[in-house]
Amino acid sequence: MAGGSLGAVGVSKERAEQYQGRVTPFVVMASFVAAIGGSIFGYDIGISGRKFFPTVYRKKNFQSESNYCKYDNQGLAAFTSSLYLAGLVASLAASPVTRSYGRRASIVCGGISFLVGAALNAAAANLIMLILGRIMLGVGIGFGNQAVPLYLSEMAPAHLRGGLNMMFQLATTTGIFTANMVNYGTERIDPWGWRLSLGLAAVPAALMTVGGFLLPETPNSLLEQGFPEKGRRVLEKIRGTRHVEAELQDMVEASQLAISVEHPFRNILERRNRPQLVLAIFMPAFQILTGINSILFYAPVLFQSMGFEGRAALYSSVMTGAVLMTSTLVSIATVDRWGRRPLLISGGIQMIVCQGFSIAVVAVVCLFVAAFGWSWGPLGWTVPSEIFPLETRSAGQDPSCLCSARSSSGSSSSSRAWITAMTGFVWAFLPETKGIPIEEMILQWRKHWFWKRIVPPLEEPDSTNP
Repeated sequence: MAGGSLGAVGVSKERAEQYQGRVTPFVVMASFVAAIGGSIFGYDIGISGRKFFPTVYRKKNFQSESNYCKYDNQGLAAFTSSLYLAGLVASLAASPVTRSYGRRASIVCGGISFLVGAALNAAAANLIMLILGRIMLGVGIGFGNQAVPLYLSEMAPAHLRGGLNMMFQLATTTGIFTANMVNYGTERIDPWGWRLSLGLAAVPAALMTVGGFLLPETPNSLLEQGFPEKGRRVLEKIRGTRHVEAELQDMVEASQLAISVEHPFRNILERRNRPQLVLAIFMPAFQILTGINSILFYAPVLFQSMGFEGRAALYSSVMTGAVLMTSTLVSIATVDRWGRRPLLISGGIQMIVCQGFSIAVVAVVCLFVAAFGWSWGPLGWTVPSEIFPLETRSAGQDPSCLCSARSSSGSSSSSRAWITAMTGFVWAFLPETKGIPIEEMILQWRKHWFWKRIVPPLEEPDSTNP
């Protein structure tokens, strides 16, 4: 077995029915503070075009030129892509920090990095300074997106894990909507309105940083770091009861296996982790391939191309941001009642139908965004964060971060094909994880019609090679 231990085999049986506890105000507050990291990812900072991209700004007024060609600029491309590239690299660096020093450490690192980035952008005197700030924002996003979903999944009780985890997505959509409103309000404040817009990004970063210092570490991480008594005390506190033996035993068995694994990135490639690895790659990739980023990030260009003029394009962008935010509330209210699979499949069908129409475009775009907001938007983060065993959980979050590190664009027909494929993928290969304790998730793969052929039975040694 990886790490050389034959005794640690992970969770050996189902104990979910023995779990006790309730949703305490403590865990709700902790989840809320941690989820603020999502608003950082959602905060758009693209209002600085007039000062740093004057060529692009002038092209916007040329009616004879294609709206998409107007934004073909190397400086703008470097400004935009630097965040995603920095986030990709930072997510790799965040994994060992999250595993060795805990989820809180990565959350604090992400908050500090974002504070620095927001300060650099707000004070930018030239394009280089602006891009350096953008890189620091990417570092913050890489750390935050790696740690926050894990923190939320590990803190939440199993029967409400989906809804609490989706607070991350709600914060993300709220960040997008807030940024649209801020950009709308600062657009006419000359000459420092753009600095205000960029500087206000420091507000969620400060909340995330301070909250990271105040939050407790998750019981799972404490056990993995070798602090069993402290882990038990935190578990009793967040569950509001001293009767946590069943849940604690699952965590202890999972932590014994996690401690025995010396190389989680190597271990994640083993046969028994194949289902989680496949889903952690495909779910976020499908999330992006829906084409949602093309709609959200380029909504003003899209609506201008459709004939909207002036501030009408900004109105449309604000409208889609509001729809995305409110539709996420639908998912929070239903995910732990209906399950992950029904939301993902029905959301995929709705997006396919919306892309099949060419009339009433604004209404259809809003319906498409709403479908994404209550299905693939939040669940693209939730599912990867809850399916991995403890020994590969921090490493397993990286494939989802990497797949989410870039925006995508494409034709309606290609997006429709991808949505069709991903809806079928969920129907065939994703087991329902509603109400399943995070440490017992490994047992679900042994029940699935396909994955049980790949995951070894419990009695087999874990050293089975692919």
